[in-house]
Amino acid sequence: MSNIFRELLKKIGSGNHTGENLTRAEASEATEMMLLGEATPAQIGAFLIAHRIKRPTPEELAGMLDAYDKLGAKLQPLASEQQVIVLGIPYDGRTRTAPSSPLTALLLATCGQPVVMHGSDRMPTKYGLPLVDVWNSLGVDWTKLPLEKTQQVFEETGIGFVYTPRHFPLNQTIWEYRDQLGKRPPLATMELIWCPYAGNAHIITGFVHPPTEIMFQEALAMRRVVELTTVKGLEGSCDLPRDRTAIIGLGGVVTPVERLHLVPREYGFRTQNVPLGTNEELLADMQSVLQGKPIELMQTALWNGGFYLWRCGICSDVQTGIAKTEELFTSGAVAKKLQELTESVNSLPDKLFQTV
Repeated sequence: MSNIFRELLKKIGSGNHTGENLTRAEASEATEMMLLGEATPAQIGAFLIAHRIKRPTPEELAGMLDAYDKLGAKLQPLASEQQVIVLGIPYDGRTRTAPSSPLTALLLATCGQPVVMHGSDRMPTKYGLPLVDVWNSLGVDWTKLPLEKTQQVFEETGIGFVYTPRHFPLNQTIWEYRDQLGKRPPLATMELIWCPYAGNAHIITGFVHPPTEIMFQEALAMRRVVELTTVKGLEGSCDLPRDRTAIIGLGGVVTPVERLHLVPREYGFRTQNVPLGTNEELLADMQSVLQGKPIELMQTALWNGGFYLWRCGICSDVQTGIAKTEELFTSGAVAKKLQELTESVNSLPDKLFQTV
């Protein structure tokens, strides 16, 4: 048993009247001790559920991010020092709506905007469809790549994926508790704003509840993040919804947060989301989008593409971004980027896939 960790646990687990929040340094220390197994299983389980009941503070989230920065995997800066987008999406995946973020990432990379994604396999408590499975169905298997080879693919194609079971295995040890507790701990909230990239990054993250967005903004301000975009997206992701107004926060440490409301019908989109069917159905729909076919998922791809091309400064406004997105999908340019990505991954010698 760790007496140091016990004292940190006592602070957050003492109830409304005598409990205390952790300092940033204490939150970082507690996270490190859990990841490294210096706390006992009983202590870790108690901490995770007590912290969820208490709710994390922005300072505590900043401390958790400090620990992940110290122990976690990172892709290294591109030679061009171009700002990279990091998409923060819930690790426990999707169960109700079809994801479009891999299509968005391919679109942005087609336009020269590098993108970093991160995630794991099916995770508790939701056990939804994870990003890594979507990519795998498209022919891009990130799970076998050592981090240095992911870096190579990232440099060649502008798309990188930090796969935590392989690249940050310490992270996986915590999630054994997550299923047993039956609730997402605050670490799952923190992962949405984790940045596994060592260079200049624009963090784009989804959120569900307004207090979470405020925590994100304050925590990242403490860490001097210059550019942040928050999206009240589908199932907590940064995929824009079509069945309601998209609520978006634009800002960072330099500029105050600006609230943006985008109404799908004002841009000619039907107000409905694409439901998540089988993996085979999703793959067929994504392939149809890459072929430029006017199916329902194409509407979602256009809606998201238009916003993100504008947000990244590639297009002057959302409407122009929508038109540009349609052009790039129908011309086959995005499909060509997927082919380039697939070839980059699959061209690596087999012996490199076996390197840990």
